[in-house]
Amino acid sequence: MNNTLLLYSTTDGHTIKIIERMAARLKQQAFDVQMMPIAQATQAQIARADKIVVGASVRYGKHKKEVNQFIDTYIASLNSKPSAFFSVNVVARKAEKNTSETNPYLQKFLSKIEWQPALLGVFGGMLAYPEYGLVDKTMIRLIMKMTDGPTDPDTVIDYTDWEKVDKFADKVAALSL
Repeated sequence: MNNTLLLYSTTDGHTIKIIERMAARLKQQAFDVQMMPIAQATQAQIARADKIVVGASVRYGKHKKEVNQFIDTYIASLNSKPSAFFSVNVVARKAEKNTSETNPYLQKFLSKIEWQPALLGVFGGMLAYPEYGLVDKTMIRLIMKMTDGPTDPDTVIDYTDWEKVDKFADKVAALSL
């Protein structure tokens, strides 16, 4: 049960960094790890995997449509293997919204899918105003103003608790049917 498929859906690339951290942690524990964008996963790769982990970022309150499409396509495989899902969002910067039970985006997402991952996680994302286009920068600054977050257009903050990511990877390692 050491063949682990790590799939990601990312908006600005931060979810890839989280997946890479998990992959390194799993490789230290002798896991065979394959990482790829969720849209590139094939039926053969899913079938070969002993465990499947999906990580997805949130933008404007939602995960990308490709995440739901993947789940709809591979629901039988996902529910028949040890699996995990984690959400990456800036709302998780707040202590009261950084668990799978308290994160509104994850809860809303779970209520709309049939997949029941054995393990759930939520990680704070990255806020990087200088990297955003004008529309995203403006919209995100407005959202941050409404939620008491940073609005300075030069702000770059990594809200990810990397120790929490390591602990999640350790839980993935321990997953079994």
